[in-house]
Amino acid sequence: MRFGEQVKIGVTIHATDTGADPVEVGVEAEARGFHSYYLPEHTHIPVSRETPAPTGDVELAEEYKRTPDPYVVLAAVASRTSEIRIGTGVGLVAQHDPIVLAKTIATLDRLSGGRFDAGIGYGWNREEMADHGVLYGQRRAVVRETMLAMEALWRNDVASYEGEHVRLSPSWAWPKPIQQPRPPVLIGGGAGPKLFAAIAEFADGWIPIGGAGLADAVASLRAAVRDVGRDPESLRVVPFGTLPDAGKLDYYRSVGVTEVVLRLPHADMATVLKTLDEYTRFL
Repeated sequence: MRFGEQVKIGVTIHATDTGADPVEVGVEAEARGFHSYYLPEHTHIPVSRETPAPTGDVELAEEYKRTPDPYVVLAAVASRTSEIRIGTGVGLVAQHDPIVLAKTIATLDRLSGGRFDAGIGYGWNREEMADHGVLYGQRRAVVRETMLAMEALWRNDVASYEGEHVRLSPSWAWPKPIQQPRPPVLIGGGAGPKLFAAIAEFADGWIPIGGAGLADAVASLRAAVRDVGRDPESLRVVPFGTLPDAGKLDYYRSVGVTEVVLRLPHADMATVLKTLDEYTRFL
């Protein structure tokens, strides 16, 4: 998308086993014309609360403990839809075996007809990633190597990778994703040189946190991408979890946002459907 074009509108929900059926939510989102549908990931939540809740609340919200596997849910959504883009928002790739995750994503991309977007993050819960053998201070390096190794598996007939955290001997792995050289990768996080360098190296866009200072941040991101010889016009900037109003969407469009992902409530199906209907005025 080029600057000034209509901003695409997607939705996300923190799905659980006690709220609205996340597969039905995806089907209903497509029926109403939404562009995309994203689900977050937590493999588990350790009882220890050494890491503060990301929302700033004293207690961690119940839905964090009950998050289903997003790749399984999105595969079910893909089987019942034909146009809506599906994605993780965000997937915690450092907490996965890269060979297995590459296979999962490639399979999902093929089953969906090339509709998968890999929204990824570095993670905030120290105890959660520690149970996966990931040290908090090394999480950025682990994510980088995981993504580079997976892209090698997606792109090459014989793939290999040699890093500090990820090693892959020359290997065959099919299927390959329809989208090449990779399904689009969007990295979530706060603006800064480290994040923008990562996007410039191995991603296709940014999931910003908040809207303050976004215009300057987008300009810096575009410069980082241009500096490595890539086209900054190809970047996607996709704020997540937005509670919409017309003024906010106009602002996002003016600073180069390409897609806005609106937040659906963790609630019963009737409430979620009512919110979807209310959001259609922004399409």
